[in-house]
Amino acid sequence: MENVRIVTTDWKQGKFWQEREAAVTVPTDAVHMLKVYPELREQEIEGFGGAFTEAAAETFAGLTDEAKEEFMEGYFGENGLRYVLGRMHMNSCDFALGNYTYVEEGDEDLHSFDISHDRARIIPMVKQAMEHSTTKNFGILVSPWSPPAYMKTNGEMNHGGKLLDACRKLWADYYVKYLLELEKEGLPVRYVTVQNEPEAVQTWDSCIYSAQEEGRFAVDDLAPALREAGLGDIQILIWDHNKENMYDRARESFSVPGCRDVVSGVAMHWYTGDHFDGIRAVKKAYPEKRIFFTEGCVEYSRFADSGEVQKAEMYAHDMLGNLKAGTEACFDWNLLLNEEGGPNHVGNFCAAPVMGVKKGGIEKRLPYYYIGHFSRYVRPGARRILTSCFTEDLETLAFQNTDGSRAVVLLNRTEKDIPVSLVENGEGICLESGAHTICTVILE
Repeated sequence: MENVRIVTTDWKQGKFWQEREAAVTVPTDAVHMLKVYPELREQEIEGFGGAFTEAAAETFAGLTDEAKEEFMEGYFGENGLRYVLGRMHMNSCDFALGNYTYVEEGDEDLHSFDISHDRARIIPMVKQAMEHSTTKNFGILVSPWSPPAYMKTNGEMNHGGKLLDACRKLWADYYVKYLLELEKEGLPVRYVTVQNEPEAVQTWDSCIYSAQEEGRFAVDDLAPALREAGLGDIQILIWDHNKENMYDRARESFSVPGCRDVVSGVAMHWYTGDHFDGIRAVKKAYPEKRIFFTEGCVEYSRFADSGEVQKAEMYAHDMLGNLKAGTEACFDWNLLLNEEGGPNHVGNFCAAPVMGVKKGGIEKRLPYYYIGHFSRYVRPGARRILTSCFTEDLETLAFQNTDGSRAVVLLNRTEKDIPVSLVENGEGICLESGAHTICTVILE
């Protein structure tokens, strides 16, 4: 250990990613010891990103040119969050201007297939993000909220319903057409999920699958369609819903013959609590499978009165717990929303780390800076390394990047300042983790 930098966000003092150097010592305060073990390595990190919803693209289109550049650099550039991943919705979702698909209703041959709707604003936004990105290996995950109405048992995109058995192959072919169109646009899709939130009957775009149905669709329809189209390298993820049921769903889906061979991993959301042990259960039972966190946001329906500190700490606490349990990638939800928390065609408003403001400007909220304590310093290819901390009041996590540097994240959600002696191989630093702050210590 030769150089140590401490990056701190402390809203009380107006510090956001404020960096300072720290002197290396031989700490002797065993009572406040945080130990780092770089030789004990766990999962490799794919990266961090967010969702290019129609709501985000619509809000982005209304920004001034200056605010657009600030947004792109703030999320994808070297001076921002350094995002390397993005999520796109195939067909509409709740954060769209209304229900839409890429075909005419009743088209059983998909002759009318046309993604002009996405070419208007969503795809150009993704392309700009890729141009600003710090990586040449930008990756996209695609998720559907609902098939077209004529492919479903309830005859509409909203209110649940199920995929008609007679339309399973047609729906898989629909995926392929969409993915090939994105390929033509130069968008690098690396992952697809079978269905967003397959247990949720929503007033917006939704579709229900049992775990067995999800597994069978992956094995019998989606995987063969991808292979036949030359898209076999695209990885299929199941579940894409809340953590409390992820192990139960994975176990049942993977019981379908062949499912474990064609499905690469399990995706999950945060809306029903921590359930970090649910992630660990999947990782223990299926160690070869990837685990991605694919959606989380602060919902106005549940947390309308929460302050910015609470919102920021929700993000950091969940990211810490997910990554410590074995998660390899983290996708936030909407990259950008308007002042109302939309647009949203069913009034399901929420917050985003960056919000649009009057006259075409943007505001970076405190969660944005908390996310940056992970995404800026934990780079693709990093490996999680083990730590041992003296108190549960301090939430900690550490990684080793491919250049050998280590990033140690410390989250303090308490009302008290906490002294810390951070030690690696007998050397380290002494620092104080302030009440309601987050910091990242970079060891080089």
